[in-house]
This record gives sequence, structure tokens and C-alpha cells, in this order.
Amino acid sequence: MDGLHRGEMLDQTSRSESRMPPVIIEPFRIKVVEPLALLSRGEREEHLRRAGFNLFGVPAEAVTFDLLTDSGLSAMSTEQWSAIMRADESYAGSRSFARFEQVVRELTGYRHVIPTHQGRAAERILFGLTVGPGAVVPSNSHFDTTRANIEHGHGVALDLVIDEAREPSVQHPFKGNVDIEKLEELIRARRDQIPLGMVTITNNTAGGQPVSLANLREVSRILRSHSIPFFLDACRFAENCWFIKQREPGQSGRSVREIAMEVFRLADGCTLSGKKDGLVNMGGFLAMNDETLAQRARNLLILTEGFPTYGGCAARDLEALAVGLGEALDERYLEYRATSTAYLARGLNEAGIQTVQPAGGHAVYIDARSLLPHIAPERFPGQSLACELYLHGGIRSCEIGSAMFAKIGPDGAFHGATNELVRLALPRRVYTQSHVDRVIELCGEVAAGASRLRGLRRTYAPQFLPHFTSRYEPEA
Repeated sequence: MDGLHRGEMLDQTSRSESRMPPVIIEPFRIKVVEPLALLSRGEREEHLRRAGFNLFGVPAEAVTFDLLTDSGLSAMSTEQWSAIMRADESYAGSRSFARFEQVVRELTGYRHVIPTHQGRAAERILFGLTVGPGAVVPSNSHFDTTRANIEHGHGVALDLVIDEAREPSVQHPFKGNVDIEKLEELIRARRDQIPLGMVTITNNTAGGQPVSLANLREVSRILRSHSIPFFLDACRFAENCWFIKQREPGQSGRSVREIAMEVFRLADGCTLSGKKDGLVNMGGFLAMNDETLAQRARNLLILTEGFPTYGGCAARDLEALAVGLGEALDERYLEYRATSTAYLARGLNEAGIQTVQPAGGHAVYIDARSLLPHIAPERFPGQSLACELYLHGGIRSCEIGSAMFAKIGPDGAFHGATNELVRLALPRRVYTQSHVDRVIELCGEVAAGASRLRGLRRTYAPQFLPHFTSRYEPEA
């Protein structure tokens, strides 16, 4: 497998051709290292059995390539570590909060910045104040914690993503887009039930797919014309804005930061997990312009998270996040990041493994349904594949399919997910190209024996967010 190149998704020519663009190197040096866990298959089998065939229950010390999530696993920079050392841990009104607040205000334009320990805490506060029984919250695709927090308030998390996103093999530059016609139809029919609208950037559930600036502008226009507050789930805002710059006509001449500033200003507020494009291990925030809602949010924050100038974070987390929000917009870093993800996708495709096309920003999504057509949705093909990837090569991935999103109807019928996917999420600034090359080899070996894999039977599942703690056992 040759190196990472510009235009990886579009230029599939051999490296020997003179037109091949230059290799993209990691735009950083490695300063601190930690050893990888290199266990035998027998040892991994024992860990997986103890975890009930749920990779969330496998200890990190038993994982070689931890691609479960990109959340909170970023390698922090020297500038972030330096910022940590100047942190002011005062309970109220710390200097660290002031620096953090200024960075977020300058980037987003929102007047009220409320720190939280991570994104789901921001979601819990926002939806706890806005969602009640019968409420409908439209989005392109709600991810797991967003959906769970809406449903916990007895609301409906409604996905209105474009149809192209429902077909993994379909090529479309912005498969994260909202279907505008469906949004307008929903508002005509159920306006009084909609407390706010959301868009997730990038669209994680749809395969880490971006949303176009044109689509965001149209969603903003429609929601504001009906006086519906518009919030962004902005966890991966920098990656989304990079794709806008690369793929959307008329945007190539703008900086990613300029695009990001416009994107935030199209909305009335956002939730953001700093553990993604904030490049930190912990932290996030809820930000908005509505003063009344912000005051209510701060009151709830004090009850559940902490004082409004730390919000469940140590001041050092806020310092690191303030630096990370800027570093995530570095275009050399973003080029490397997107190219790395495309490189992984191309390698899997060449090994005969279908993935969601085109490659997303933070992860590659294997189409488990196409690889394991003999395993029915109620036997969780994605979970079966994820378990085998771990057993064979120590790869910890995340199922995004029926194990995560299936529902049981009132009649007891099983309603599977739209797609059966396995996500290989790349932590930021952590793994090198040789690590990715080995992951590709291991996945190819698993795919070669895919017909021998069996499904799983679920033996336990909680009401909300079942994928975190469900337990399974292999079919006989």
C-alpha cells in the first residue's frame, strides 16, 4: 500500500505516474509513546466472553487498535499541555473560563457560553428545558446520546436526512444534508410540536458525512421563518467545514475558519463535545443567543454539573479546549486527517470490503449487511463483525446498526436499523500510517472468512443507549 496522497478519494492512479500528488505526512512529531497491547487470540476470547460480547466492556489494556470512537482519545499538543499548566482552578470566575469563553464567542458568535463536562451533558440540559411529551425535534440524523436525551423527555427524535444517505454505496458529496422538502412538510403538519430543530455536523449516523453550506443556509432560513430555534450538534464542525471548502462550489477560496464562523452564525446555538474537534480528552459546552434560555440552562447546570464558570470541568480542561478549537481548524492538519480516513477506506475497498461512500471525516464505516448477508438484522450482523475484528486482530470498533438503533414494536416485532454498519473511528493524532496498514490487512483477513461468522443473541439490554451495556452470546 503506497502513501497518503492529496485527493485520495478522486485520484486512484498509481504512484509511479508523474501526475501523482505528493505524499501527505503527519503534520506533527511524536514526543510521548505508550506500548500497544499484543495479546493472543485465546486471551482476547476470554476478555470478550467476560464482556458479554460487547466491546464497550473489554478493558483498554486488552485492545491493540482502539477504533471504538474518536471521542476523547486525541493526542494533545505541546501548546495544549502548556495551557494546562497555567490553569486557574478557582471555583468561580476563573481566568481559564474567561479565556475559554472568549475563544468560543469569537468562533461561534454566541453570547452565552456554558461549559459542560462533555457533549451529552449539554444535550441533557438543552432537551431537559425544551422537550416534553409529544415534542418533535427534526434533524438530519440524531446520534445515540442526542436521540436518547430527546426520548428520555418523551419526545420524538426525527431523522430527515436525504435519501442518498440511506444507501452506503451511493456517491454524494454531502450525504449528511437535511431533506428540505421533508422538513417543510413536517413544519406544515406539526409546527406546534417542534421546540427546536437540529443539524449534526458531520452526520455521524450517516457515516461521518458532511452537510453543505447551502443546505445549512436553507435549513436556517426555513426554521427562522417559522420562529423555530436552530441548534447545531457541532462535535465535528472543523471536519465538516473542511469538506465544504473542498467539495462545495464557490468555497475553495475561503479559509476553514471563515466557513466555520458562518456556519455557527446560521444557527441560534449549539451543543459541542470538545472530545472530538476540540482535541481534548474531556470537556464541551452549550452555547446560544437566547438570554432567557441561557439563564435557565445555567440554573440547571448548577444542579447537575457545577458552577457556570467550570460546568463539571477542571479549569485545565477549559484551557486545553480553548487551544484545541483553534488547532482543529489548521488546514494542514485537516488535510492529513481527511486523507488518512480516505486511505483506510480505499484499503478496505481494495480488500473487497464495502464501506460507506465517500469516506467520512472521522471514521470509515464498513457495510456489515453486504459482508454478512447470511446474518439477519435481529441477529446483529454488525455486532458479530465487530467481535470478530477484535478476536482476530485486537481491533475495537463500534457497531452502528441494529444493536444501537433497533426498536421493538408494541406487537413485539423487531424493527432493525436502516443500515448495518461497523465504524472504525480514527482518534486524532494517535495512529500512524503503518498502524492503518495493519488494520487494513486484518480486516481483509476477517472478510475472507466472513461466510463462517455467526450471529448473536441479545441476553440483556437497557431501555436507553442499549449498545453501551447490552450483553450477547453467540448463536449455536
